[in-house]
This record gives sequence, C-alpha cells and structure tokens, in this order.
Amino acid sequence: MSTPDLAALLGPVKQIAREAGEVILGFYRDGFSVEGKADGSPVTAADRAADDLIVARLREIAPDIPIVSEESHADGARPDVSGGRFWLVDPLDGTKEFVNRNGEFTVNIGLIDKGVPVLGVILVPVTGRLYWGAIGLGAGLETEAGSHAITARKAPQDGLTVAASRSHRNSALETYLATVPMKDQKVAGSSLKFCLVAEGEADLYPRTGPTSEWDTAAGHAIVLAAGGHVETMDGTPLAYGKPGFLNPEFVVRGKN
Repeated sequence: MSTPDLAALLGPVKQIAREAGEVILGFYRDGFSVEGKADGSPVTAADRAADDLIVARLREIAPDIPIVSEESHADGARPDVSGGRFWLVDPLDGTKEFVNRNGEFTVNIGLIDKGVPVLGVILVPVTGRLYWGAIGLGAGLETEAGSHAITARKAPQDGLTVAASRSHRNSALETYLATVPMKDQKVAGSSLKFCLVAEGEADLYPRTGPTSEWDTAAGHAIVLAAGGHVETMDGTPLAYGKPGFLNPEFVVRGKN
C-alpha cells in the first residue's frame, strides 16, 4: 500500500479512535455491567458500542477494505480477507483494566496489507494520548500538550527495560525473563506495552500467553514505524491473516 494512501487514511482513523474513546468514557463515567464471553473473557456494553462506531466509520472511509473486529468475530462474523488487505480492530483492549478502573485500556485500530501491519492507531481514552504509526510516515504521539515523533531505541549495554503485562503473567514468562539481562521492568495493561517499546521507554516486551491479531496489529504497526520489530520466538516476523486470527508467542524489540 502506498505512502500517500496510508497518509490519506491516517487522519480519519485517528478521528475514529477519538470518537470511540468518547463513547467508552461515557460508560466509564456512568457505569456499566460486565458479561462473559464464550471463552470466559469479560465484555461490556462499552466494547460493543465502540465496536459498532468503529466498524461503521471504517466502512464510510474505506468501503472496500474488510473489517475483522474482536466483537464481530466473537459474534460469528467471518469476513473474506483473502485479498490481503483488511482492518483489525480491538474497540476496547484491556477490558479487565476498564473493569478495574485503572485507566490502562485502549482503542486499537490496525490495517494489514499482505500479512504486514502497515498502519496503526492506539488511543488511551482516559488520558487522551494517541499513538500512531504507518510505514513510510514514521510514528508519533499526540497529547493535549502537543505532538511529537517517537522512535524505538537500541538496547543499552547495561541491561534491558522490559515491558510486562499487568493482567497476563504465567510461568513461561517468568522462565523467559530469567534468560534476559533485565535492568528494569515496567508493568502496563493492554497495548500500552507496544507503545512503551515504540517510544523508547522499554527495550523488550515478551508475550508468552494467547493473543489474537486484533490485540497486536495496531501496536505492531506503530513499533515497526518507530524502527522496532515484532517476532515469534523463533525469530520469524509476526504475520497476520492466520487461521482463527490467533497469534503464537512473540517478542517485541526496539531497534537492532
């Protein structure tokens, strides 16, 4: 997908994420009920309302690009993505963080082209921080105070800062971390761990538990645009459009 095409989509996608964030904050302020999905994970009315908005708005700006979202997939929707270009949407990433009211939940919108995430937007509704990245356009962070470019960093010689999950830790992660020359650890929820690597605040984010492609696409795109990498445990670049949209274990790294 060409850089001008991505540039034309980036602004509207940022706006869609912000609109979804406002919808989510309405529920966050006014209260919500929590249901359980078939896989046992939580879902709220905020997830569904944000999903409805994002899907409708993406269809307006890019009617020919299929959309795979967490909520529509859970409801049985299976769009044809064989053309290689499709959206991956997690309307409320970090539902546990949302339910626990710690503010560490995000809106994730990613665009895939031939298995590669080429554009990503992540909004943190509570703070208004918006991370973005696109191939050929770089990566950036927008806040109330202004906006600036972000870039992943090279691993320092004196040890790594590792981004780790707040809600998803297991023995495999602890085993992996034992092999890493770790100097510091930053704990964060949702896709914020990708953002820590993309903005040079962390060097490594290993994920040893299950994830779906909509969990990672936006963050992956931002990390790539910031100069970082996302690989499976055998060093292969993490690709998209896999059966069931399920990811293997992976590692997010800064610059080589």
